[in-house]
Amino acid sequence: MTRVAAIDCGTNSIRLLVADADPATGEFTELDRRMEIVRLGQGVDRTGRLAPEALERTFAACRQYAAVIAEHGAEKVRFVATSASRDAENRDDFVRGVLDILGVEPEVISGDQEAEFSFAGATKELAGRDDLAKPYLVVDIGGGSTEFVVGDDRVRAARSVDIGCVRMTERHLSRDGAVIDPPTRDAADAIRADVAAALDLAGQTVPLTGAGTLVGLAGTVTTVAAIALGLEEYDSSAIHHSRVSLERVREIAGRLLSSTHAERAAIGAMHPGRVDVIASGALILLAVMERTGAREVVVSEHDILDGIAYKVAEAVEAGRKSD
Repeated sequence: MTRVAAIDCGTNSIRLLVADADPATGEFTELDRRMEIVRLGQGVDRTGRLAPEALERTFAACRQYAAVIAEHGAEKVRFVATSASRDAENRDDFVRGVLDILGVEPEVISGDQEAEFSFAGATKELAGRDDLAKPYLVVDIGGGSTEFVVGDDRVRAARSVDIGCVRMTERHLSRDGAVIDPPTRDAADAIRADVAAALDLAGQTVPLTGAGTLVGLAGTVTTVAAIALGLEEYDSSAIHHSRVSLERVREIAGRLLSSTHAERAAIGAMHPGRVDVIASGALILLAVMERTGAREVVVSEHDILDGIAYKVAEAVEAGRKSD
């Protein structure tokens, strides 16, 4: 077993996983998993730059994570950055700050790489399950982008498109810096139009129909699952591998779109950082299910972060063998 640390920094959140992993067997022991909402992508869709306050929030989380990694004595650390830092003109400021704090340079990965990590993290433990048909269509709804990956034992096709809960909220549900409360029908229709166009684009590379199982990842999907399960507080063990029907997703999306900030914030399992962006995210999930014809989504708590950890462990093991 190799002790590794993986950090995934997206548009909305930054997450850490410290784990003992055996890349040969897929055995995985989680030691520490945590998440902070830092909204790194604040305003990037509009300005093309990372805001100073967003960078400072992210660096503060990195300092906390550096202490956790040192405490556990991880052998290797890998920091992966996704949509927001891909898009930003001043991403060098971000890279320098992370390097100073953690001693590793963040890898600003492509959407296709992001998709492959997500697929590995979500499906590695599904092998051998008779109740989940292949191929899998893995959908990772992030803050700035959404990844679509289809495969069975390996990735067959992948595509990343620029729709995400933060990007759609800032583009269509915000006015003068404040989120429309509750969203208007016109705003919701505009999100649906953007998502439909993005699905057309994704479908040029990834077959969106015909998959045996739709697997949904990341905070939007897990939060919708928590609401569907009626959880009073977030419980990852209850959410992991739960199944949510199309009808239930449609009902929840409608509820979120008609609710105020206060009503969304009062939902027990809702993270404060998702209150303003969950309606957009639920609309994306609903549109994906309708386009793919999926009658349900299988929800996974294991995603790109777990995929990164597996890849780190594989690299360490390869290095040992070469020595």
